[in-house]
Amino acid sequence: MSSTSAARQYARDNADRFLEELEALLRIPSISTDPAHAGDIAAAADWLTESLRAIGAENVAVMPTAGYPVVYGEWNGAGPDKRTVLVYGHYDVVPAAIEDGWDTPPFTPVVKDGKVFARGATDDKGQLFIHVKALESYLASGGAPVNLKFLLEGEEEVASPNLRPFIEEHRDLLAADACVISDSSMPAIERPAITHSLRGMTYIEIHVDAPHDDLHSGFYGGAVHNPALALVEILSKLHNPDHSIAVPGFYDDVVPLTNAERAEIAKTDMSEAELLAATGVPAPWGEADFTLRERVSARPTLEINGLLSGWTGPGSKTIIPARAMAKVSCRLVGNQDPHDIYEKLRDYILAIAPPTVRVSVELLNTGEPALIDFTLPEMQAAARAYEIGWGASPVFTRGGGSIPIVADIAHLLQIPVVMMGYGLDTDGLHGTNEHFSLEMFHRGIDTAIVYLEELARLPAPSR
Repeated sequence: MSSTSAARQYARDNADRFLEELEALLRIPSISTDPAHAGDIAAAADWLTESLRAIGAENVAVMPTAGYPVVYGEWNGAGPDKRTVLVYGHYDVVPAAIEDGWDTPPFTPVVKDGKVFARGATDDKGQLFIHVKALESYLASGGAPVNLKFLLEGEEEVASPNLRPFIEEHRDLLAADACVISDSSMPAIERPAITHSLRGMTYIEIHVDAPHDDLHSGFYGGAVHNPALALVEILSKLHNPDHSIAVPGFYDDVVPLTNAERAEIAKTDMSEAELLAATGVPAPWGEADFTLRERVSARPTLEINGLLSGWTGPGSKTIIPARAMAKVSCRLVGNQDPHDIYEKLRDYILAIAPPTVRVSVELLNTGEPALIDFTLPEMQAAARAYEIGWGASPVFTRGGGSIPIVADIAHLLQIPVVMMGYGLDTDGLHGTNEHFSLEMFHRGIDTAIVYLEELARLPAPSR
């Protein structure tokens, strides 16, 4: 029996124990958004450290950052002539409480209907733990065919503010030939997906003010430009009549879709009926030259996320508000630069601002888009791993969301990032009753085991 076959059998034989260990990790309320849970973040980091050490990983450590720590571990038993794989995951979670509408306490794992219910079950404790158990299965069966490094962070749910500096400081430690991330999902268990693109982000606030205080609309209406009106006039000019974005130069760096990419996207296309059923909107909207799936994954966007101005309480209050504010975000695609987009947004908004009000534009945060060529050997090896380990052929998809660390790893370490998700779109991540299919947990371990073998079959890396 080969080491891979033995590892897969070991994983099946120890499936119940693997689930029990995952449940122990899920009991730790490692909420990174609430400083009151700093002790729980530390407890989760310590738990993962002990778990890595117990399976035979080397140089395992809780490494400090300016915020919450990184858990690092490695196994180099395959030898210096073999490939090295970096596994990224995050052990922090978003808040959850039974009062939010959970059926059971969110940090008391419950197994029912073939799923484990708990905060972090699919995002991302269950998925990162798949890779820990894949390595254990190999080490208990004679050794892995590649070297592995683990980079597990505790700040992903607060936008990973300290991870990029950590990577920059530890490039040599984290050097690898490829990175694998399991923090995504698929539409159905028999429709696995490999995400090869994620959108970036530019997030701004637009502030408009004019009078020094709220004014009586009977005294000054008609003589003072209402800041709320001025703001919506500005916002109305951010899109063209064809629903494209009107900001000059906004599309300059957008990488055009190839025929092959459009064909791959079409494999998961969304029908108008599906859009209406999922959202409740009366009709679709957007650029007519692109399909619905292309619009939500491969095209950049500009969205108004929030508006604030004037009187919004009960009853009437006839005022001209002193100020108005809008939050605006842009989802970006390769090769758009978030800071360049901010400058173009700012300059355009200030250029169209009327002289009757004062307008300012503030940058809140940014994230780099990531676009990985799905024809790369490491990506194709992932497809074969799904076919063998999962039992179904995957499609390569573009994710509409943003995970800035994907671009950071790809650019700073100069390696392909392979996003092999093992969750379902319907797992309820960030919502109530988050859950993870037990079948998918175990099939994920099987697939992760096979992926390491498929990587080992590729030509030796040149260093």
